Amino acid sequence: MKRTASAQWQGGLKDGKGTVSTQSGVLSKTQYSFGTRFEDGVGTNPEELLGAAHAGCFTMALSLILGEAKLTATQMDTTAEVTLEQVADGFAITSVHLTLRAKIPGADQAKFAELAAKAKAGCPVSKLFKTEITLDAALVS
Repeated sequence: MKRTASAQWQGGLKDGKGTVSTQSGVLSKTQYSFGTRFEDGVGTNPEELLGAAHAGCFTMALSLILGEAKLTATQMDTTAEVTLEQVADGFAITSVHLTLRAKIPGADQAKFAELAAKAKAGCPVSKLFKTEITLDAALVS
């Protein structure tokens, strides 16, 4: 399976602007710029898109793992906080923190924490990152 996305850019780093698009069309010429990445501009940025991909991938992986344990979530809400920092040789993603709140009938906190940790380690997007990935997973009623 292969999926594609594309980016277009015009101009310099700080005064330029670009768009990103996905094969599915969900993103179509979505604006991004220096302002959307390092300030509060309107549009998206690479870290936000990586966060969305990681949150989605992790949550789907956990759904699979829960099913293998004969559990089904009625609700899972995941947020991925991607940290971009200046380092000695430029910029780097230095961490990703996943926050998950889930309703899973029949699950206890210990088993849930074990399964969530397994999903964090096994999700393909987690495997892509070469940085610290932390997880705060809690069951909610």
